[in-house]
Amino acid sequence: MKQGAHKWQFFPRFRRHAFGWRSDAPIQRIKEALAEIKQVARTDAVLAAEGAVMFLEKVSPALEHVDSSSGALGTAVNRAIEVLVPVIAAAPVDTKTRERWLERLWEAIQDQGVPYIEALGEDWDRLCVTPEIANTWADRFLPLVEHIWSERAGGYFAGTSICLASLYAADRHAQLIALVDSAPFKWWHDRQWAVKALRNE
Repeated sequence: MKQGAHKWQFFPRFRRHAFGWRSDAPIQRIKEALAEIKQVARTDAVLAAEGAVMFLEKVSPALEHVDSSSGALGTAVNRAIEVLVPVIAAAPVDTKTRERWLERLWEAIQDQGVPYIEALGEDWDRLCVTPEIANTWADRFLPLVEHIWSERAGGYFAGTSICLASLYAADRHAQLIALVDSAPFKWWHDRQWAVKALRNE
């Protein structure tokens, strides 16, 4: 099936600010989108991965006005990420296509008003698939993370987890451990990558 010819049912439902404050409708729409993507994945892995990237691009802007105080909406999005990351990672595509998907996901992470898909950074090692792609992302973000952490203020950078996951996926374990040791705060979501690296040393 040609990607350009496929019309995703979920696509128009996740326009920016598509939902009001109640969370029941968007949670249902998320479930429907996952079911649609998984159905396509049975016959076309590449098309399903493209759909997964599209969904992740659109979900945060669509949910900006929804009351997420109960935690149910965040749980639904995190579940979507758990389902869709393997779909994207498993797609048999060339390096150029995968790099384009990653650029789109990084743009989506940066553009979100409410950080629903921030957890994607924790899966960047799987999304890169190859050490070569992981190296590119590690080199891209490493200088900035080093600079932020050297100031000892622990400034926020959305690409920090991407940098750590990419260093791990690129087998740059010694460099990863040294970087995590330089962090001004010893948060587990950072230190977990050093622990993983130590297990592989």
